[in-house]
Amino acid sequence: MHIHRSVFRDDHEMLRHTAQRFFQRECAPRQAEWDKAGRVDRETWLKAGRQGLLCVSIPAEYGGGGGDFGHVAVLAEELTRTGVSGPGFAVHSDIVAPYIARIGSEEQKERWLPGICAGEQILAIAMSEPGVGSDLKAVRTSARREGDEYVINGSKTFITNGLNADLIVVVCTTDPSAGAKGVSLIVVEATREGFRRGRKLDKIGMQAQDTAELFFDDVRVPVSNRLGEEGKGFAYLMSELPQERLSIAVSAAARLEVCLEHTLNYVKDRRAFGQTVWDFQNTKFKLADIKAQATAVRLMIDHYIGEHTRRRLTLEESAIAKLYATETLGKALDEMVQLHGGYGYMLEYPVARAFVDARVSRIYGGTSEVMRDLISRKL
Repeated sequence: MHIHRSVFRDDHEMLRHTAQRFFQRECAPRQAEWDKAGRVDRETWLKAGRQGLLCVSIPAEYGGGGGDFGHVAVLAEELTRTGVSGPGFAVHSDIVAPYIARIGSEEQKERWLPGICAGEQILAIAMSEPGVGSDLKAVRTSARREGDEYVINGSKTFITNGLNADLIVVVCTTDPSAGAKGVSLIVVEATREGFRRGRKLDKIGMQAQDTAELFFDDVRVPVSNRLGEEGKGFAYLMSELPQERLSIAVSAAARLEVCLEHTLNYVKDRRAFGQTVWDFQNTKFKLADIKAQATAVRLMIDHYIGEHTRRRLTLEESAIAKLYATETLGKALDEMVQLHGGYGYMLEYPVARAFVDARVSRIYGGTSEVMRDLISRKL
């Protein structure tokens, strides 16, 4: 993509070069190993921490990079462009850690963030439940107050970093009669009695990502593990979801661009019926459409990266970004797989891996249907 991108500064580009080298050297060669194991090894997390590639937007006084969303976006782009899937760095660094940094007490920040930034403690957030899906107001996992403790009961599913996580931010209901105003966020250490992990879920893509079920059976945690105020959990979630959704859109934009590059290289080399696949007018027109779509997505996403870096991104705008980027990517990937013919169905080709890995982008972080609902409220 030959588009002048003015959204990034020199310090963003310096991080980009570091990230490129790390993902190519430390991650890409391990992809097959991670796919087979169903998780990323802990040493890679520690190496990422030592390279300053975890928690780049967390304040430096707690061990983070002290950067902004531009640094977050650079890492998301480079991980995607390397073709690596599995490391739950974004969930850890850019979704869960900000809850602790923004609404945690000073004691909580000092207790947890240094180890989190170093990769010594891996984070997960337990939102989704069986039968609940995107409706966060309907969570059934309960946290009952008993003196200076909460007693947590319930189950969660589709939890990224579920097998590796040391600290889990659990979305609980502390007042079942209050609806959204009865939801709270409580940090549970994986060593707590009564906490157990279920199976690693068997997904169609992202095989190296340890997505798992989690169970809480009379898990006791101190009240000091609650993030922010009791009953404010839903409001906290809503305040952080725009960044999560924009991050998904950033990765979608990068994946669209890199898959277009792979497809162009393939069709210009592959021969059929005495000419290259590129020589067919249908191929040129299909890829011209995808180039136009990729350009539109890129310009939109860069605008929203700039808006979020200035802390001006709205819930509606993040929904627009996620909906358009992921839906465009899904349709374009289907076309690009088709242009590869039988090879597009082989996982050794980047477009095939992208096809199965990217499908979930229209589901997690809020489904496309939820995004449409959010956008329609402002029409």
